[in-house]
Amino acid sequence: MSKKDAKVAALLADIDPQGWSLEYAGFFACFNQGLYYEAHDVLESLWLKDRLGTDGDFYKGLIQLAGAFVHLQKQRLSPAVALFKLATKNLGKYPPTHHGLRGCELLALIDHWRSALESNPHHNPLIDLPAPHLEPTRSLGNCL
Repeated sequence: MSKKDAKVAALLADIDPQGWSLEYAGFFACFNQGLYYEAHDVLESLWLKDRLGTDGDFYKGLIQLAGAFVHLQKQRLSPAVALFKLATKNLGKYPPTHHGLRGCELLALIDHWRSALESNPHHNPLIDLPAPHLEPTRSLGNCL
């Protein structure tokens, strides 16, 4: 077991997956605590199993989204914009609802953060905007 595997296992130890895969549920638990690097690591193990499968780009898009926020935390604004764009490209390939997420809401969230960066490229919106929150749910309708 690598150090990274041990770290991921520790992050997942107290997660209640609520019917989702443990890694998927762990991604949201970490992401919603502002642990974006850890969210990336947790979901990466799931993505590696399915990177060429039907959900590979979906997981990659979520990893890129978390990565964009890692860059914001480290004051690297241009790389954050680039990852927001890649996340949009990958997540935009999926139906309006996918694995408990409304695509339109997810893409709107990404666009909001990317637009904030592009409108003021020298200001980190993570300083004054509320941190994002993502939550998969079993009862989703399509976006209007």
